[in-house]
Amino acid sequence: MEPSKQFALRLLKWHREKNTRQMPWKGEKDPYKIWLSEIILQQTRVEQGWDYYNRFITTYPTIQQLAAATDERVYKLWEGLGYYSRCRNLLATARLISTERKGQFPSRYEDILVLKGVGPYTAAAIASFAFNLPHAVVDGNVFRVLARVFGITLSSDSTEGKKYFTQLANQLLDPRSPGEYNQAIMDFGAVVCKPAAPLCTGCPFQRTCKAYQQGKVEEWPVRTKKTTVKDRWFDYLVIENRGRFLLRKRIGKDIWANLYEFPLLEGNRLSPKAVLKKAEGLGLLTSGQYHAVNISPWHEQLLSHQKIHARFFDVELGPKAKKPEGYVWVSRKKITELAFPRLIAKYWTHRR
Repeated sequence: MEPSKQFALRLLKWHREKNTRQMPWKGEKDPYKIWLSEIILQQTRVEQGWDYYNRFITTYPTIQQLAAATDERVYKLWEGLGYYSRCRNLLATARLISTERKGQFPSRYEDILVLKGVGPYTAAAIASFAFNLPHAVVDGNVFRVLARVFGITLSSDSTEGKKYFTQLANQLLDPRSPGEYNQAIMDFGAVVCKPAAPLCTGCPFQRTCKAYQQGKVEEWPVRTKKTTVKDRWFDYLVIENRGRFLLRKRIGKDIWANLYEFPLLEGNRLSPKAVLKKAEGLGLLTSGQYHAVNISPWHEQLLSHQKIHARFFDVELGPKAKKPEGYVWVSRKKITELAFPRLIAKYWTHRR
């Protein structure tokens, strides 16, 4: 028997007899729900994305309802998931399908692939799960399973490696049950062939797995690129006047675009006195017209390539203080309806 057929048979046998992994979208055939789950799971663990998926489906049961929602409501529902470009793409795609395709999700792989925020992996998942089309998913779980079982030493994050893994994944795919096969290999990588402490005992591929036979389970898949993390220091001024707070919406191509924040000073790690002096120089505060009530400890949030260090200055304005340009006054009640970066939302929840 060909290795590819043997691999698929063993994998599907494990899936049908031993795979107990549960997810709310598993077995789903509605392309809207599959697409939504896949966008949420980009850069997000299943355990974290589960509740978000359920809230989105409950709030917006159809793609037309999602398309008709305001940006503010959708961003608020997304709050805490991070990687907000996914949320922007989610809205853009929903509105395109709702208007230009009359609510009908594309059913061809090539048409799915051109949707905003959809790459080869997501397109393959939607095409195979919703329409049973023979396109293999290739993600971190798949890289790991294939590298270990077949002894692939090419780097999974190199151009050559990605091309090789994709070709092999499509060769191994069971064309009769592509959706089931794709689900099986992703689940297998998540619960058996795990990144750390994989369950090699009892693994259906133990006898033929190159990594197991050569004692290189912990070494494969090979990765060559290392992520460089940049530190950024944020000082937020939580400026209050008669129960209202100064806010602005972040714009541009930096992190957290379209989310709200308090007046921000970014730079080197400064003393509290230097921060307030800098705020005066920028026109955010007026000397003699404010009172610094409290300064929080440093809070941290790790992003993919950045580590944000932030602290919050609670500041009360005097009666003659002026509102700086580019900001709006927002009531305490209204703040709860707006979407903030997770770091600010967490601070605000504990502050209240």
